[in-house]
Amino acid sequence: MRALRVPTPRSLAGQLFAMQAVLIAVVVAGYALFTYVSDRSQAEEAARRQATAVARSVADSPSVRAAIRTRDPSAELQPYALQVMHDTDVDFITIMNPQRIRWTHPVEDQIGQKFRGHIGGALEGRTFTETYSGTLGPSVRAVTPIEDNGRVVGLVSAGIRVKVITERVQDQLTALLGVPAGALTLGAIGTYVINARLRRHTHNMNASELSRMHDYHQAALHAVREGLLMLDGQYRVALINDGGRELLGVASEADVVGRSVAELGLPAPLTGALLASEPRVDEVHLTADRVLVINTSPVSGGERRGTVVTLRDVTELQSLMGELDSERGFTQALRSQAHEAANRLHTVVSLIELGRAEEAVDFATAELELAQALTDQVVAAVSEPVLAALLLGKTAQANERGVELVVSEDSRLDDGLLPESLSSRDLVTILGNLIDNAVDAAQGSLRGRVTVTAYTEGETKGRLVLRVSDTGAGVDPAHAEAVFQRGFSTKPAGPGGRGLGLALVRQAVYRHEGSLTVAEADGGGAEFEVRLPLRDGAEAERVSEGAVPAGPVSGGEA
Repeated sequence: MRALRVPTPRSLAGQLFAMQAVLIAVVVAGYALFTYVSDRSQAEEAARRQATAVARSVADSPSVRAAIRTRDPSAELQPYALQVMHDTDVDFITIMNPQRIRWTHPVEDQIGQKFRGHIGGALEGRTFTETYSGTLGPSVRAVTPIEDNGRVVGLVSAGIRVKVITERVQDQLTALLGVPAGALTLGAIGTYVINARLRRHTHNMNASELSRMHDYHQAALHAVREGLLMLDGQYRVALINDGGRELLGVASEADVVGRSVAELGLPAPLTGALLASEPRVDEVHLTADRVLVINTSPVSGGERRGTVVTLRDVTELQSLMGELDSERGFTQALRSQAHEAANRLHTVVSLIELGRAEEAVDFATAELELAQALTDQVVAAVSEPVLAALLLGKTAQANERGVELVVSEDSRLDDGLLPESLSSRDLVTILGNLIDNAVDAAQGSLRGRVTVTAYTEGETKGRLVLRVSDTGAGVDPAHAEAVFQRGFSTKPAGPGGRGLGLALVRQAVYRHEGSLTVAEADGGGAEFEVRLPLRDGAEAERVSEGAVPAGPVSGGEA
């Protein structure tokens, strides 16, 4: 035979409702029991006082003492006792002689019979009370002497039946139970309303389900590599996972949670995106050393409750995209040069067919000398292979767009001079974006020209100086600061957007604790200058650990 199982509420709200209902019921039952016991005791004590008062009043009555002296005391005392019983609401008044023989009784057949109960104390001249079971059943009674000139001539017993006392208590208890019953009803209704609201908030899940969800929630937060940030309705950080702390560069979760986004020290564009009320989708932002793609989504349920922010690190991807753009430019330049080379080859062949071999040789030699002179000029000025290759490729790209790119005579950068801490990728990012920006600016001028200068200065604490100037329209002094911010551009947005190149340059420069400035070039146009400290690997590591103080970052953003 299967045992019966008592159904239990599954949801947390249902369990709380059951617990509160039981608690209220226990409190009401305890209150009712206490009230019953207390009222019973008080009712018995009140009955004793009432019986004592009635008995003494009868014993002190002169008419009672006068009736006792007559030959037939019952004739006068019985009507008197019945009237007093009616007026004082007691169940019996028995007047008797000192030998217990009754003169009065509610039941006339009991007159002349012996009184049932104790009278010893009354015969000694004292009034006492007791609970005794007599002819009318259990009663609370008082017995007092009737004295005449100091002599006990009779006794009076007045009493109230215990049954009547119980009925009085039950009537009072019934009236009193209405109050706790109403409290129980109101408490149950209030508990139901509160728990209905709780059920909506907990989605009717029980405690174990909520605990399991919390465990999954914590595990998922720490397992996800992407950054996750949750903001409350006042744009304070409510939650941040390990990936978010790493990408935003914050110390610990305890230092961030509860603080406003504006207090985290993030770049102004990124802070503005996090504080925006409208959602952001795949928006690129730069921090000190990372390129982040953020997505924001408001959490709403009738009112704004907060914002969920996801962060993805695309620093490596952005660098690879930059390199891919450079390679694409190189490919286009090579395709153009191949086309030009084919034209030149046809020219040489045609000259030979026309019997002008000497002119064909001169033409071909001149083209070779021009290409070799360009290579020799770049390599002589900048023998560092990465920069040399970059300059040669950018020269071909600039020529394709009708812009002359030259390396100034002041340039001098030997191979092996740059430390390992200054990666070739960062050099390509810095110089490549500056040249691309300059070519864009010079392309619209009458005689487009871009001048690149690269050299080192100093011996012990040397610096790498990269300077790129153009013959374009220049930079408005009012925009000297804004040009380095992500998204700023004076040109129409292209398919991939604009305004990211110079921001990436500034990010790379600041990462190496250098400086970036923009000024007006000598011949008009803009001149961008980058100064990077040349530290070896060991010194760079000491600087990052705080052993060697880093120099201040100037230019761009102060």
